[in-house]
Amino acid sequence: MQHHILVTGGAGYIGSHTTRQLLQAGYQVVVVDNLYSGNRWAVPENAIFAQHDAGETEAVCKLIKKHQITAVIHFAGHIVVPESLSDPAKYYGNNVVTSLELIKACRQTGVRYFIFSSSAAVYGIPEEVPVNEKALTAPINPYGFSKLITEWILRDIGNSDRINNIPPDQRISYVALRYFNVAGASLDGSLGQATPNATHLIKVACEAACAKRDHMAIFGTDYGTQDGTCVRDYIHVEDLARAHVTALRYLLSGGESQILNCGYGHGYSVREVIDMVQKVSRRQFNIVEAERRPGDPPVLVADKTRIHEVLGWIPKYDDLAMICETAYKWENTLKQLHRKPGMQTEAG
Repeated sequence: MQHHILVTGGAGYIGSHTTRQLLQAGYQVVVVDNLYSGNRWAVPENAIFAQHDAGETEAVCKLIKKHQITAVIHFAGHIVVPESLSDPAKYYGNNVVTSLELIKACRQTGVRYFIFSSSAAVYGIPEEVPVNEKALTAPINPYGFSKLITEWILRDIGNSDRINNIPPDQRISYVALRYFNVAGASLDGSLGQATPNATHLIKVACEAACAKRDHMAIFGTDYGTQDGTCVRDYIHVEDLARAHVTALRYLLSGGESQILNCGYGHGYSVREVIDMVQKVSRRQFNIVEAERRPGDPPVLVADKTRIHEVLGWIPKYDDLAMICETAYKWENTLKQLHRKPGMQTEAG
């Protein structure tokens, strides 16, 4: 049986990589994206594209029925932590309300399988590192809360199916993947992060290396880490995309609902990352030290045990140099991209 998958936010950074891997794995893919931060050219030619907001319930229901959708992978959402602090209503509206409407569309049309793009931001400042999925969830910014609330919605709907004695073969099953810091680009240099005014460290450092910025800032140098800067677990986008494809196979084969960390289980400091970008690019750039940003935990590293146990997921690109090299290569070729002909577009 050939499964048809709906990917929201499939014109974005992680969504486009996942869409391509889904197609390579033999799935049919329908991408729904309002192009707020995504790019039409990032959608592979053999995917069907529909320009809608993921929360447009009626339009999404029509697409699900028309294309006989089996599962939904939900990427669409706002992701900038500082912006979530200055405009929380925007984040609760898009990340929570839109997600709820999408889940309702799945319920109305009988779609049972749902994969959710969550975040390690749900942990806030963890008491222990590496942090596992049983750790206290205590977000310190609206972005993290918006992801946690959506996890709660999925959990509660799943619980209601059991309470209401919905037959097992009709109950919703989901995997929520809690991303740590996603970075890098496709190995062939054709896909990568193209969001304007990006805030992700490796993206910003690569822009500085390409002289797209006249400097970059280190936000906080007085954390209790080895060099005073924040430490993060960086995961290559291709490994993360493959985790979604693996999670889809898991659900389609009857797997139970899961919440899983997506990370490598070790971290690098801001200074270590900047040094690596300068090394792979062979370029020095101006670095300034700035005050801490609100909402930044000092250390955030995944306990990766569960995703290996449940999905059998083993990363291929656990290498900071490779992550930075692919990101730098992408940054150099980004300006050469243009609209590709021959792409399928869903009308209406």
